Amino acid sequence: MKGLASFERDCVEAAAATPMLGQVEAWAAINSGSRNLAGLGRLAGELAEAFAGLPGELQLVDSAPVEAIDASGKAYAVAHGQNIHLTVRPQAPLQLLFTGHMDTVFGADHAFQGLRWLEPGVLNGPGVADMKGGIAVMLAALTAVEASPSLDTFGYEVVINSDEEVGSLGSAALIAAAARGKRAALTYEPSALPDGTLAGARPGSGNFSFTVRGKSAHAGRNPEDGRNALIAAADLALRLKAGVGPRLSVNPARIDGGSPNNVVPDLAVLRVNLRPATIDDQARAQALIETSVASVAAEHDVAIDIHGHFARPPKPITPAIEALFGVVRQAGADLGQTIGWQPTGGVCDGNNIAACGVPVIDTMGVRGGSIHSMEEFLIVDSLSERAALSALTILRLAGEGA
Repeated sequence: MKGLASFERDCVEAAAATPMLGQVEAWAAINSGSRNLAGLGRLAGELAEAFAGLPGELQLVDSAPVEAIDASGKAYAVAHGQNIHLTVRPQAPLQLLFTGHMDTVFGADHAFQGLRWLEPGVLNGPGVADMKGGIAVMLAALTAVEASPSLDTFGYEVVINSDEEVGSLGSAALIAAAARGKRAALTYEPSALPDGTLAGARPGSGNFSFTVRGKSAHAGRNPEDGRNALIAAADLALRLKAGVGPRLSVNPARIDGGSPNNVVPDLAVLRVNLRPATIDDQARAQALIETSVASVAAEHDVAIDIHGHFARPPKPITPAIEALFGVVRQAGADLGQTIGWQPTGGVCDGNNIAACGVPVIDTMGVRGGSIHSMEEFLIVDSLSERAALSALTILRLAGEGA
């Protein structure tokens, strides 16, 4: 840390010295699966209390209404938990955004609920890396920065949502509003690799449900009078899959529906995920959907309703994002940390923030790995490492407003 100004050194040391492990252990002990509203509510209360130590206005914000399609093709409402929203010095000329998520992929009935040490310094547990460790890093960095001088030119918003693991459909509007007018954003997903490598470009992601309605008939007496919805759904799945290219992946994941063996099925619901690499590829994917649906509907004489959209737009590396990477990389170098980045196939709220025109680094959280599995782990030393990296990055971004 030879090249740091004295106030930078003080801030970095304060961030790194923050006792974060106990927070992670306490938060990970609360099940906060995306559909566990009671657990999410409990964790939201704990996090709100922790972040209340920062200045500004803190609110618990209800998620927007979200609609999904059930196995019978009917729309139904999906409930999500509340989201934390903190606003600090909103009148300052330079504004930043910090985001994280409190939900995990492990529901209340999942077998993965406890914490254990895999080896000294490596903690296994649900959400320890993705991303309760990241939330602790964010809080430590912001708390240290708030103790630094000359903050009048720098303000920020924090959003910690409750539905990131299921697409952020209920919090997307909140994130978009918070991103408006921001110089940059940092999101605290775990690093792309256990060595601390950051995620660079990300594809987009769209989840779709195609409800196919045909006509039932007796499978033996008059099958020709029927319109087989299951066959039409399967044909649609194959046509969409055939659209796979070097920058578009298509995953037909499930077909709900069918009928007894002696009845031509009149209903099927096809579930598909599409991941385009660029905005142009997203437009191509949308055209693929529309043309495939029209062709299948005409050839099988069925009706097809489309539900869904590209909730995560692609996140390419823009010059602004590359410049922000440069700030983080230099901060890392000044701390003795080597910071690199690489493309990844995953998606996150960083996609949504980048789509708002705000440069974002979305893997500022802990080093760890095996996320979304019962082998998920946190490298404990990375709590202090990444808190220091964030604190120095924030100070240097904030200095642009001076």
